[in-house]
Amino acid sequence: MHPSRLILLRTVSKASYALLVLITIVATLLSCTALLSQAVRTSTDRSWAENINALVIGASYVVVLVVSLLYCGKRRIAVRLRLQRISKATRGLAQSDLPEPVRKYVEQEYVRACLVSYESLPKDAFHEGWGRPGTKYSGVRFRRALLDTIPEIDALAHIVIPTHPANKPHARMLHHFRFILPLLPVDEDGLTPLHYYDAAVQLARYGSGELSEQEFEIGMGAAQDLLRCLNECRLEMLDESSTSTRLDELSVK
Repeated sequence: MHPSRLILLRTVSKASYALLVLITIVATLLSCTALLSQAVRTSTDRSWAENINALVIGASYVVVLVVSLLYCGKRRIAVRLRLQRISKATRGLAQSDLPEPVRKYVEQEYVRACLVSYESLPKDAFHEGWGRPGTKYSGVRFRRALLDTIPEIDALAHIVIPTHPANKPHARMLHHFRFILPLLPVDEDGLTPLHYYDAAVQLARYGSGELSEQEFEIGMGAAQDLLRCLNECRLEMLDESSTSTRLDELSVK
């Protein structure tokens, strides 16, 4: 429960209790006054002197008051002592702390709550632009995941081509990665992975709707092809560099 609501409920509870006590006190005083006045009116001399009825009524209310105060004090002391016996240290309950029927009941309710929670999970829920639950894309937002591949590809492109231009927020991928275009394979339609990647990124950036799972797979497949091609070029550059270094060492010898 929210702390502010808990404070409000506690305040209302205390106010209600104080109001109930006040009403009880006022009603008791009124009844005592009415009975005492009646005792005076019904007496022979209509006075307080030697009025046995008034004395009995007053003594009865005094006894009731004393007994009520003693009972309230006893209850308050008993509650305070019981609260003091409760351990303030936080510790987990062991199996021996609970009776066997209580432990079994708690376990049964816990298992039941877990089953209800599991059965309440959406099984066939589908949110546009997100992976379906139970698939490998569960919890993946297609638009964000695809756009996050741009910095990774750009960093690798800078390693392969040091003069590669800096990335601009709204630049077309086909234009930004134009220098790596000759390194990419071409399919039967004359298109490279960069063309498919550019189309998917444009849909993610400016499409009126969210990416479908098929569009996301095409874009991510093209991104993986770009990364693989750039990584192969980087490895070839490292091999050539190591070979040239060995040749230089041999020539020096």
